[in-house]
Amino acid sequence: MKTKIYIATHKKIDIQEDGYTPIQVGAEINEELPYLKDNTGDNISKKNKNYCELTALYWIWKNTSEDIIGLTHYRRFFFKNIFSKKILKIEDIEKILNKDDIILPTKVNINMTIEEHYNKYHHIEDLHKCREIINKNYPEYIEAFDKILKRKSLYAFNMFIMHKDRFDDYMTWLFKIFDELEKTIDISNYDEYNKRIYGFLSERLFNVWLEKQNLKVKEMLVLNIEEEKGKQIKQYLKTIIKRD
Repeated sequence: MKTKIYIATHKKIDIQEDGYTPIQVGAEINEELPYLKDNTGDNISKKNKNYCELTALYWIWKNTSEDIIGLTHYRRFFFKNIFSKKILKIEDIEKILNKDDIILPTKVNINMTIEEHYNKYHHIEDLHKCREIINKNYPEYIEAFDKILKRKSLYAFNMFIMHKDRFDDYMTWLFKIFDELEKTIDISNYDEYNKRIYGFLSERLFNVWLEKQNLKVKEMLVLNIEEEKGKQIKQYLKTIIKRD
């Protein structure tokens, strides 16, 4: 079995762990880094300002063949528990996925519904257009979509580890939605933050896909290695206590 965890990054990082490979996102439009790049083979690297880490996920989808695939970020990684000093090892990942279907970050809680949150910070009509596309092309997902939007917690960051066949299924579903969405919306007048639209939408849609799949999930602690650990652990403890 071949397992590889990719680290989406736009800057130099100091991570040396077997089985982890940095991949430069937006390599087509940014200064070159000494890593694997998302602008080779079949790619959408030039769309990075709109798709964020999805340009790395697209590259992985189209250009790799490992049995188990994962994505972390240059600053966010899975840890075994709150006492761990090292990021999750490949041997631990394979052991977990012998029993469970997918490894995900502990859910993030918000003080409003997912729909209300998107409406507050982004353009809600884009999320509604996703619903229209799903209703047209994937009506079996509408119940999951409506259920997710009413929740006050979600799996965030576009971070996960799962078997490649399941990953391929998710990416096919997601990009069929986005291919159609791109034809129906105009983001030319969006500010730079909201031009990252597809990254923001995918975090919500990933939860919709998960809801429909009914997978056996293993939640793992995610820590930001650029922030103070004690503060993050306090936040984590609040997260595992509060659920919707």
